[in-house]
Amino acid sequence: MIVVFGSINLDLIGKVSRIPAPGETVPGTSFATAAGGKGANQALAARRAGAAVRMIGAAGRDTMGDQALALLKAGGVDLAEVKRLDVAQGVAMIFVDEAGENVIGILPGANDHVTIEDADRTLGALTSNDVLVVQQEIQPGSTIRALSVARERGARCILNTAPFLPTTREAAKRADIVVANETEFALLAGEGDLDDRMAGYVEATGRTIIVTLGPEGARARAAAGEAVAVPAMKVTPVDTVGAGDTFVGYLAAGLDSGLSLEQAMRRAAVAASLACLKPGAQPAIPTAAEVDQAVG
Repeated sequence: MIVVFGSINLDLIGKVSRIPAPGETVPGTSFATAAGGKGANQALAARRAGAAVRMIGAAGRDTMGDQALALLKAGGVDLAEVKRLDVAQGVAMIFVDEAGENVIGILPGANDHVTIEDADRTLGALTSNDVLVVQQEIQPGSTIRALSVARERGARCILNTAPFLPTTREAAKRADIVVANETEFALLAGEGDLDDRMAGYVEATGRTIIVTLGPEGARARAAAGEAVAVPAMKVTPVDTVGAGDTFVGYLAAGLDSGLSLEQAMRRAAVAASLACLKPGAQPAIPTAAEVDQAVG
């Protein structure tokens, strides 16, 4: 089983002509709400990929919380360990421009109430047959504790380094697989030739590193020394907001089903490309059948 320990948001999405500079106002064309949050997005992606998934997190006990959980519930994600609290629902405020690029501000709300005690309470039954997936939109101490408990239990751990925090390096020490985009990996390992930095990171940490490269696909350097590069599909993006989370969820599902690292990454890269073709995060996540058709 895949267990996702992390954030649940309601996305507030504005379509604008271009991303505004600081202090600038630009015209927009539409507004929508959609279920989101990096944890919830990754959970739904893994579920749509065909895996059994349990979500651990917190949501407001209000209409916005109901909206944030609606697609997870409809998709068959196990929500028994999602706390409903009398606090504000976590939200992401998102501007998307005409090229599909975005800027995002996160207001954590209920996500700030996912605690170290929650990690101890919910993850103690993990086994070596399970995969834990974490991100960094909840309290960093809770994420680090979740990784520690999972490692103690022998579960495979995947850390997505978004958003990058002062505690990210500490969290990465506890993950088996670290997934970062180019910007995050530069913060983690410095500037320079990407392949050299990836090899150096693996040598220094013993962890597998995957760097996502947007339209250029993704690269990995495994702890065992294997180097992998996979392409993205050539698409005209509508909205890239859910692509990274789709990659992580499909990656986790592929590894959980027994695929090799390269096979899991190839499916994940195709799924991430397809997720750029629709607006919103969770509504855009493709099904396994759609990925199968695109893979051919």
